[in-house]
Amino acid sequence: MTKRFFFLFSTAVLLATGAPPRAAVAQQPPADAPVLAEPGYADLADLVIASPLVVDATIRSASRIKGAEAAGLAPGRTRFYVEADVTTLVRGASAIPARVGWVVDVAPDWRGRVPSLKKRRVLAFARPVAGQAGQIQLVEPGAQHDWSPALEQRVRAVASELAAPDAPPVITDVGNAFHVPGALPGEGETQIFLRTRDDRPAALSILRRPGEQPRWSVALSEIIDDSAPTPRRDTLLWYRLACALPATLPERSTASLSPDDATQAQADYAFVIEQLGACRPVPAAATAGPVSAGAGPV
Repeated sequence: MTKRFFFLFSTAVLLATGAPPRAAVAQQPPADAPVLAEPGYADLADLVIASPLVVDATIRSASRIKGAEAAGLAPGRTRFYVEADVTTLVRGASAIPARVGWVVDVAPDWRGRVPSLKKRRVLAFARPVAGQAGQIQLVEPGAQHDWSPALEQRVRAVASELAAPDAPPVITDVGNAFHVPGALPGEGETQIFLRTRDDRPAALSILRRPGEQPRWSVALSEIIDDSAPTPRRDTLLWYRLACALPATLPERSTASLSPDDATQAQADYAFVIEQLGACRPVPAAATAGPVSAGAGPV
């Protein structure tokens, strides 16, 4: 098989279902060069969730793909076919060969040049290719990041949370809201039920008492515990909420409430959204105003 035909075959197989690139390949600049940040939690969780395989490997060869074989390449990117020696399978249900190949689209390095990939240790976020044991397909054309102990640890933490028996469910919608005023002015409790992909129970509880800061919690069972801690940022539960909940409480959620109770439920929901923070960092040029968390992959 000629090299050109092999490139064409590999590109057709490995990019057949590829999505537009989201993450650029991290580079290895000299000590005085700017260091590119690793992906934020939400972007990393997106990748891990989408990837049946996460491979720690060292690239032994990288061949540039040009012309018709690089169809669909985003502007500024360069397409390579790489072969790499597997160090370990960070995530995966079954073993893979000691050497695998894949196609990757990379961004320019810090100098604006095509990066050198050979001998680079990377984490590849991928899926298997049916009938091609030695080939994997990146879940996105740029779903390859420079390996670091910290990044591998973060990937393993996300994968571990996903595999846990009590992993938080995927939030698909907001259900009905209820508000019960207390005996004192400023006292009350709001419960907002959430819909999940597997129909498991989920609800938000917001408790207000005079002279105290509002408290909120998440229930993932039929029992709502007002004393439960709030979700920590950069955890799977935080991600499920921050990246799925709409910026404001839907009107249908309060349709059965009195105007006063509906207003309070909306305010309590807004408090939760504020406490969660944005799913992803908001660009500096973004206009001010409510920010929807934005949905991530499930």
